[in-house]
Amino acid sequence: MSRLKQIEAFVSVATRGSLSAAARLEGVTPAIIGRRIDALEARLGVRLLLRTTRRLTLTFEGQAFLEDCQKLLNDLANAEAAVSLGGVQASGYLKISAPAGFGRQHVAPLVGDFMQANPEVRVNLNLSDRLVDLINENIDCAIRIGEMTDSSLVSVRLGEMRRMVVASPAYLVAHGVPRTPDDLAGHNCLSLGQQRGWLFRHPDSGETRTLKVGGSFECNDGAVLHEWALAGRGLAWRSLWEVGGDLKEGRLTSVLDAWQAPPMGIYAVFPQRRHLPLRVRLFIDLLKENYSRPSYWELR
Repeated sequence: MSRLKQIEAFVSVATRGSLSAAARLEGVTPAIIGRRIDALEARLGVRLLLRTTRRLTLTFEGQAFLEDCQKLLNDLANAEAAVSLGGVQASGYLKISAPAGFGRQHVAPLVGDFMQANPEVRVNLNLSDRLVDLINENIDCAIRIGEMTDSSLVSVRLGEMRRMVVASPAYLVAHGVPRTPDDLAGHNCLSLGQQRGWLFRHPDSGETRTLKVGGSFECNDGAVLHEWALAGRGLAWRSLWEVGGDLKEGRLTSVLDAWQAPPMGIYAVFPQRRHLPLRVRLFIDLLKENYSRPSYWELR
């Protein structure tokens, strides 16, 4: 029995939730799909799925294996497309979703570059901070920041993003530089709200900690907090994608660098597909080429 067929059966069942749904898609009986999964589990020596008459759930090992298998199948599809398509030009309609602030600053400009290089592609860019439903809204690719939890989607890591505490040089001259997160109690912290804390990692133990901060101003729009920090009105906890240019030009200074939280991933996510359209693959490649370069964030 082909190892690839076993893996394809496992991914199909795990993402669709049943043997019957996976069997209908491939045009075989549920028993055949079940035998492929049994053979896969026997070969690996580990249980991947817990099956009852009413439900199917992934084991811990199954969840980890699913992520690797999805990446494997996506890479294989891309390799086949690269060989079979050769010099074919990308065309058609590409619908993209991205967070509003990040999308304006770091997706829209690259969409312009992409369209210039691929004039036969029409693009719809949807900028929204809500979690869009890719399948029901017919979105080809979404950009998301943070760890992925939806196993029904395929994700490609494009780069990573750090968050840091920043302030204007004038503020730090007037109020001093905090040396540890506990020093923030004596500073005006510009926050998204008391329900949202700032995350830090101890430089020695590596332990992470969420600290509730306070100050004279709260706003649910991060761009406003950024502007207030530039104006010298307090400290703000912002992402490098937003303040990289300000740090490079000296308009802002980062503090508590030794306590920075672990970086978050930047991902392109898309529905599970056997063959990824060339226009989607080329767009993801463009994002990865830019986002993976540390120097990119210093220039924006």
